[in-house]
Amino acid sequence: MAISPSKAMNGERAVVLIFVLRVLSSLPLALLPHALSLSLLSLFSLVVEIRVDDSPSLFKTRPGASSGIILGAVTLPTVMLSKLIQLSRAVSLQQIEIGELEHMTMQFWAASACSCGVLIFLFIVTWCAANNKNPHFYCSVWDAKFSLSCVILYSAVCCISLATISHTGFNTALKLLWLLCHGFATVKLIQHLLSTFPFCASIGEANLVTSGLVLYFGDMLACTISKVCRLLIPPELVSIRYGIKRSEIGIVIQGVLLGLLIFSAVFKFLIHLWEYFWGANNSESRERKEIWRSLIFLTSLGFIMIAVAPSWMMIVLDFDVHPVLWIFQFIFSEPFKRLSLCIYWLVLIYASVLRFYNISKNSKIERILLRKYYHLLAVLMFLPALIYQPKFLDLAFGAALAVFLVLEIIRVWRIWPLGQLVHQFMSAFTDHRDSDLIIVSHFSLLLGCALPIWMSSGFNDRPLTPFAGILSLGIGDTMASMVGHKYGVLRWSKTGKKTIEGTAAGITSVLAACSVLLPLLASTGYFLTQHWFPIFIAVTTSGLLEAYTTQLDNAFIPLVFYSLLCL
Repeated sequence: MAISPSKAMNGERAVVLIFVLRVLSSLPLALLPHALSLSLLSLFSLVVEIRVDDSPSLFKTRPGASSGIILGAVTLPTVMLSKLIQLSRAVSLQQIEIGELEHMTMQFWAASACSCGVLIFLFIVTWCAANNKNPHFYCSVWDAKFSLSCVILYSAVCCISLATISHTGFNTALKLLWLLCHGFATVKLIQHLLSTFPFCASIGEANLVTSGLVLYFGDMLACTISKVCRLLIPPELVSIRYGIKRSEIGIVIQGVLLGLLIFSAVFKFLIHLWEYFWGANNSESRERKEIWRSLIFLTSLGFIMIAVAPSWMMIVLDFDVHPVLWIFQFIFSEPFKRLSLCIYWLVLIYASVLRFYNISKNSKIERILLRKYYHLLAVLMFLPALIYQPKFLDLAFGAALAVFLVLEIIRVWRIWPLGQLVHQFMSAFTDHRDSDLIIVSHFSLLLGCALPIWMSSGFNDRPLTPFAGILSLGIGDTMASMVGHKYGVLRWSKTGKKTIEGTAAGITSVLAACSVLLPLLASTGYFLTQHWFPIFIAVTTSGLLEAYTTQLDNAFIPLVFYSLLCL
């Protein structure tokens, strides 16, 4: 039985369709296979989402949110495709090497493989539930035939596209195997995430997070393998090249995140080992045990971040000095500007946290509105730095993300003496989208502002793209919530809380900010190539997505806005 159009469309799906069609309409003919693959991925994800939404939940997802499968499946591939469109303009102008375009092509197919793997997994789970004669599940033969056709055609298009950027058949087969590994790793990771952290994320949010992690660390792994092979194997025997020229700041951020990933695994192993040998000793006081856990935590963290992670950085990129010393040299290369910026940030953070923490404990203001003040704080902190010190802001975002990760580990493991204090402090700012298991709002706000800036490094002929997160979250989302809460009357849907007045305020405020920002950028030396009509389409589409989606908008809206600004 085919799916009726009225049943297939709702507000969120319609906005996602507009988003995808806008990107596809901007594609050059050379990227036609990528357009076909994204179309197939969108149709496949639509079928899977409808069947999952029509059935009782197979996973313990976040209450109050839809599955968000189509949005989670197409967002990351569409971001990569928008970046491909941007880089194709650079190739035609001979401003970048063809290798950068090929690298981004592999990133696009890797992101697509991650999403496709999750969709196949979800469809199989739904199909198996239907075949178990469960009356609450339904999956028709038409669904299976259509989905199988999409997967087969998608695979064929992928093979053809990879063959055009590969020199030999073996090279094509190796790339296909690499993509299969991405899909398999994403499926295993999303299963682990949904089972380990129940009720913390929707399927779409989990898909976006796991696909991003697999893509990011997969790129790190491929870069490491390529570098090690070049070091161990003489260049006259084999020539292995992967990726693009990487900046020192990018490598430092990757190394720090890799070190924290290794640290979490090592610390968990050491704790189990310590409890196995000494945990049975009940004569030891609880406080003494907590002190020992804290010492193990600090020792392992210090060793990995000072010795292990920098060693990886020095292997991948030939640093002349230790990466920690390089960071200090970078900061003190312009000491007055960068140290002044650090002092400015610390003063803002101290004043705002002290003020809003007391309000959150004693006031009846809704948490969702209280947290919007931190969105405005992000504008005050990041906007001046992005205009005048963009490279230092890149490094600062990496440092802030590392601090957030360490604090979250301390909170989850209750590391003495800060564990309980951090938990109490963070709980003052949580709402229905957070849980005691993991608090994600501050991560999503930080990454929502940082990712467009990081992805805009290198060639960028659209000067507004680095500001996508700051504009959409710091200004648009904040104004939409505040105006909608105070003055909103007309709601977009009977069940939702988002109002037309709030959405209009969010869209208008971002357009006003762009009208101020563009002349300011021109005065600092940017060559402006963006026109108002594409900007209007990008702002309106991201504003409508904020109005209709029940997903964590801090994660999706900046990426959608960034993709549309790249066109």
